[in-house]
Amino acid sequence: MTITITAFERSPDGGKGLARDTRVRWALEEAGQPYEVRLVSFADMKKPEHLARHPFGQIPTYEEGGLTLFETGSIVFHIAQRHAGLLPEDAAARARAITWMFAALNTVEPPILELVTVKVFEGDKPWSPERLPLVMDRIRARLMPLSARLGDGEWLDGAFSVGDLLMVSVLLRLRMSGVLDEYPNLARYVARGEERPAYRRAFASQLAVNAPMGGP
Repeated sequence: MTITITAFERSPDGGKGLARDTRVRWALEEAGQPYEVRLVSFADMKKPEHLARHPFGQIPTYEEGGLTLFETGSIVFHIAQRHAGLLPEDAAARARAITWMFAALNTVEPPILELVTVKVFEGDKPWSPERLPLVMDRIRARLMPLSARLGDGEWLDGAFSVGDLLMVSVLLRLRMSGVLDEYPNLARYVARGEERPAYRRAFASQLAVNAPMGGP
């Protein structure tokens, strides 16, 4: 059965790999699974056909046979469960990898998304200059214990897992802020994720969609 995911026809980030379909592409590349991409515009995402796949009118979605999924964490977890390479075989290690998935999406990502909001959507508001330092403090409150836990380790719990895939994807949103440079081991951790061949393939696939017309 062919796997089909949805992605932005033109991503708001211009193909920098921050759109959430990149996480799904990465998981599929790590699992060695071929997939097709259905590109959708912002107008398409509000149409009944797409809303039947994703009730909140977002991307990505995942279709395989009669199964349709939405929410990136759910999709990536489904891929990891069905295919080797993203979850350890040992039950305890598997449970820890799943825990890191939840930590990435539920604990680390929310304050990072606040930063996106305050800079992009509220940058012209009078309260923005005062709110920004508070948001940065909340981000550091997550990065500090994460950095301490990672220490000199290559990955969060021994071998690379789906927990690392999502954590690296979340931390990538901080690159332009410069805050990752305050935690050198986290910066190196993110760089290791980007160096993985599967990530490079996923990134190139997403970037190709957003390349300027007539460009490479």
